[in-house]
Amino acid sequence: MKIFLTGSTGFVGKRVLNDLLEKNYQVRCLARQGAEQKLASYQAKGVDVVRGDVTDLNSLDGKLAGCDAVINLVGIIRSYPVKGITFEKMHYEGTANLVNAAQSQGVRRFLQMSSLGARPHGNTPYLQTKYHAEKCVRGSGLAYTIFRPSVIFGQGDSFVNLFANMLRRQQFVPVVGNGKYQLQPVSVENVSKGFVNSLERSDTIGKCFDVGGPERLEFDAIIDAIGEALCVPPHKIHIPVFVMQIMAEMLDWLPFFPVTNDQITMLLDGNVCDERPFFDHFNITPDYFKPGIHKYLSV
Repeated sequence: MKIFLTGSTGFVGKRVLNDLLEKNYQVRCLARQGAEQKLASYQAKGVDVVRGDVTDLNSLDGKLAGCDAVINLVGIIRSYPVKGITFEKMHYEGTANLVNAAQSQGVRRFLQMSSLGARPHGNTPYLQTKYHAEKCVRGSGLAYTIFRPSVIFGQGDSFVNLFANMLRRQQFVPVVGNGKYQLQPVSVENVSKGFVNSLERSDTIGKCFDVGGPERLEFDAIIDAIGEALCVPPHKIHIPVFVMQIMAEMLDWLPFFPVTNDQITMLLDGNVCDERPFFDHFNITPDYFKPGIHKYLSV
């Protein structure tokens, strides 16, 4: 079985690519110009790397031919409109182009990475465009499976490592509001197993899985766990929501500023689900947050 994989140079993509190879799947990775070098070591293992961009339909012409399934992992957590990087373009238009290419090139199986909380009237463009991408996949006529993960943690993640680096440098972390909002961090290994294990299972076709970890953790508890893994007592500075919103409004265009207004909105809403259907369906043993982050933060 040959898999067409997008987003393979990203955090989740690398894990999925490794798991696919471990299961002896043939893999063809889509890479934008200049990104091919990131996959050089995989090419030596037989991975087929083709140049293209999900936001450019013409660049996909013929690239999916001969593949049996598509795994679409392309996504962004913040937009840079000046550079032409928007949620609409990356999430919806990119997915629509891949669906079009799969239909025209004879690929029937389609696995889509969405996001927990995606809905038609979501309170941020991130959630809205994730939902519109889902809708496109559902209406495609393809044999689809959609995964909606919560915050994903693991080696090389951008969430845990953001706060870990803060603690390493300054031993304090700014926290939006009271820090009581809940998240349900899920390991990248668990997410990847869902994708890879669903490829040849007909009982996953036409289904959408909410993917959260086995614990609902308040944000303050997450920061405490990160500090514990680093052996650094974390000092949490709770900043009023309106102050963070003003700061984000002024500075979220800067890549180094840690949060955008949209991310603040989503944090305050929380991000939890009933995780049991996912773990039960795929017979996956859930990874817990504290021991999970200890594996890569305490090294």
